[in-house]
Amino acid sequence: MLEGPRVVAGALDRGGRLDAIYLGSGAMRAFAPLVQRAVATGARVAELKEGVLEKLGTTRTPQPVLGVASITPRSLDDVVPGGTLLVTVDLGDPGNLGTIIRSAEAAGMTGVLACGNSVDLYNPKVVRSSAGAMFGTTVVEQGEPMAALEELGRRGWRRLGAIAHGGAPYDEVNLFDACALVVGNEARGLGSELDACLDGSVNIPLHPPAESLNVAMAATVVCFEAARQRRVAGVGP
Repeated sequence: MLEGPRVVAGALDRGGRLDAIYLGSGAMRAFAPLVQRAVATGARVAELKEGVLEKLGTTRTPQPVLGVASITPRSLDDVVPGGTLLVTVDLGDPGNLGTIIRSAEAAGMTGVLACGNSVDLYNPKVVRSSAGAMFGTTVVEQGEPMAALEELGRRGWRRLGAIAHGGAPYDEVNLFDACALVVGNEARGLGSELDACLDGSVNIPLHPPAESLNVAMAATVVCFEAARQRRVAGVGP
């Protein structure tokens, strides 16, 4: 479910195809160009009676445009080798996961791998927080974290855990050459049981008394450091 004209437009900008678009009162006129773009992809259009959209959306005050798109599951085989892959483990907040996907796309990451006991990748808030980036980057849903990390290792990815304390400063490590950056749960971080599946760890030095960053902010920082390194090496924009 894509809630709001901005998310619907973001999906269409990235070549997404909608199955249907639902419109609240007055939306057919107010968002006519957006509706026409959705129809061009084959979307069915339904104008809803007053009060119906509020029952379909997940926000308190839903915007008058709601799109529905089919889920196209991806696997690790869809991830282009090399570059930087962002791996999330046990993320619980849909806003954080959506923000991470948005940052990964903006920084030119190879993709996002969500694994463990994570929030549903297609939770409407994840999709909304991604601002359409869900359709613009390769997003893979995997199961057990250790198995996922072991498979990445077999495929030649260097697996670096992002941790609050210890590890190497994030700007002193190669983050762009077949590197899988792994971030953990909002409260617990990465559990020690994953240590055997990691090739190293990095941290973001902080000014005291700050002890940690929000996981989405931390992921964004390392994503754009990887992008900076690619530019310096002449292998990316």
